[in-house]
Amino acid sequence: MGRIIQLSKNVINQIAAGEVIERPYSVVKELVENSIDAGASKISIEIENECRNIRVADNGSGIHPDDIILAFSKHATSKIKTGEDLYNVTTMGFRGEALASIISISKLTCITRTKDFEYGTKVECENSEVKQAKTGCAIGTIMEIKDLFYNIPARLKFLKSAKTEYAYISELVQALALVHPEVSFELKNNGKTTLKTTGQSSLVQTMKELFNEDINKNFREVLKTDKISGLKISGYVSTPDYTRSSKKDYYMYVNSRIVKCPVFQKSVDTVYKNLVGNRYPFIVLNLELPPEDVDVNVHPSKKEVKYKNPNQVFNFIYSAVDSALSGIKQEKISNIPYLRPITSVPNKQKTENTEPVQDDIYVNPNITIGTFFTEPEPKSAEIKEFPRKIEYSSSVQKTLTQEKFIPQEQNIEEDVIIGQYKKTYILIEREEGLEIVDQHIAEERYIYEQLKKSKNIDCQLLFVSDIIEISPSDKELLETNKDKLLKFGYEIDFMSDHEVIFRKVPQLLSKIPPQEILADILEHISGDIDNIEEQILITTSCKAAVKANTYLNQFRMQEIIRNWRSCEKPFTCPHGRPISKILEHKEIAKFFQRNK
Repeated sequence: MGRIIQLSKNVINQIAAGEVIERPYSVVKELVENSIDAGASKISIEIENECRNIRVADNGSGIHPDDIILAFSKHATSKIKTGEDLYNVTTMGFRGEALASIISISKLTCITRTKDFEYGTKVECENSEVKQAKTGCAIGTIMEIKDLFYNIPARLKFLKSAKTEYAYISELVQALALVHPEVSFELKNNGKTTLKTTGQSSLVQTMKELFNEDINKNFREVLKTDKISGLKISGYVSTPDYTRSSKKDYYMYVNSRIVKCPVFQKSVDTVYKNLVGNRYPFIVLNLELPPEDVDVNVHPSKKEVKYKNPNQVFNFIYSAVDSALSGIKQEKISNIPYLRPITSVPNKQKTENTEPVQDDIYVNPNITIGTFFTEPEPKSAEIKEFPRKIEYSSSVQKTLTQEKFIPQEQNIEEDVIIGQYKKTYILIEREEGLEIVDQHIAEERYIYEQLKKSKNIDCQLLFVSDIIEISPSDKELLETNKDKLLKFGYEIDFMSDHEVIFRKVPQLLSKIPPQEILADILEHISGDIDNIEEQILITTSCKAAVKANTYLNQFRMQEIIRNWRSCEKPFTCPHGRPISKILEHKEIAKFFQRNK
């Protein structure tokens, strides 16, 4: 081992920058939060050179000329003074690391002026060296970063595409604009404005400016205050019929700070659990509590928080959101359908005028049994003998007719389907026991494998398509992956920066609303950009498969099981979830003490 040496200031700052500055998004976050702390009412962000040139200008209080050199030093800040202040943080930034980290990995120019001086100060920084001079400028601060990561090629190599990096920045500015409606934000990409708010101190107005004019029709206001504990929550949550396929639109804040908080998230999920199924709401909520009751100094990103009383916070958020949706919840519960019991079920014969019960099991109408229940009465008086089969595309159907079924321990003809449980699981009598198959996952696996084998995916041309509102970050993602989407049957046209329409969709999805399709696509390409083609394929098979909580007749259940048995990998769905579970006969017999 070599001798121990003292590292240079620039190397020390570069090491620290690895924790604070991960990508261009991090630079924008630190600079914009500094502008907010400076009391700015107007903030402009300009991005150029594949997100490596960043300019943030504000009309805040500025930096005193005697403090400007110190501002770029390590652990220098005006926001805290003692260790006790860490437990009473009221600003976005407080560690004094950001500027020192930024100047170690970029070329920075700062122009700033306070109201007490008629002149401003210009500072040029490179390799952690700072040069200062007087200049004329307006009150406020301009931070201009050029050639980000120019001296750290390894970090530069791991950045995503320029459109992807810009999408992260756009989502950040959007989130900051929602929690600071009193501030006017403008975001430009290569000279083109992609996001702008007017700063009218109205969250509703800001939401309209960021999303669309009619968005407030689908939201309920949340406002609750507990003076004893000092807790307050405000914002908006969407109605159960205005949902998303992911938690991407969870805008959660603690004391106006963007956070990823399991306690916060779980409280909201619990309220919506019985209202939206596997969907998720759109929420914009800001929780305010005494600074001493929350620790924001958990992680360098300052996105994680710890509460002094997490149970109290959970219950407070839950009750506030629950109250906002109380009328909607009552309406949803009162409309739950029920099943009709029977005492004997001859072949396909139904009884009438019976009392409602709360069971939920459907059985093979060809089996005479005692105390099971029939399917709900069809709304129409006409009872169709053979309900519609799922319409697979011709390419998938062709593959199906040419394939040879692969038996799985038991011949398909030997499957005895008992019925359907909870309109979600198919029950099969097997020699070794009772097999429970998730209908959605089983069909999803089959469709996925058929699409995987198909060289060409049949498309459905849409002569009329709804115009769908999207965010600037969504537009960047869709434009980046437009060719890959087209390969799998999705043709999208951009009507404007905030609107798209579908020209074509895979034939399998022709009857699914375009809004649902787009939401699922955005969810997957946002979460796994490096594996985009596989994710689009999985999304298509998932959307095309029969859903949980869907009644199936005997013919349809038999079709799903037959197709699933023929799969090459019948054990899990493309997401990795198990498809079936067998309760062995000996285990059932043991429970009922029949194995003696």
